[in-house]
Amino acid sequence: MKLLKLVLVLNLTLFIMSCQSKQNQNRDLTQDFEFKNDTLLRFIQDKDTLTTRFEIELAESDYEKETGLMHRKEMKPDQGMLFIYDIEATRPSFYMKNTHIPLDLIYLGKHMKIVDFYLNTIPFSEELIPSEALSRYVLEVNAVSVNQLKLNEGDQVILN
Repeated sequence: MKLLKLVLVLNLTLFIMSCQSKQNQNRDLTQDFEFKNDTLLRFIQDKDTLTTRFEIELAESDYEKETGLMHRKEMKPDQGMLFIYDIEATRPSFYMKNTHIPLDLIYLGKHMKIVDFYLNTIPFSEELIPSEALSRYVLEVNAVSVNQLKLNEGDQVILN
């Protein structure tokens, strides 16, 4: 009799756990990723600070860098994400898997100067996005932002 009760309790527990996992499969992942305004960012061009200001979410931890802007369906025109690395190196490992938003990637050297771009990425693409330029930071903003702001290599970024 004790064995029968134990089997029934175990089966009931497994049934409840399987129902919960099915609920989680149907959950919209974008609910877990709300934009965090960690800092403000502006560009400096020819010693002039541009008036356009970006709210920036920082990606500092390994998890934040791996996840980036994945699963987000939209981002305001004045928002972006800044990936921060410990060392200056080439960054050949970006891709757009699970990313709904076309982006411009702006590679920044250790002194926050633009060293390279990759413009208008293709959402959901798993193709690697390479940059051979040495960079310590990578800024992701909505596609066309670089052209709208007329940014060039050598322009600088400041954080507030």
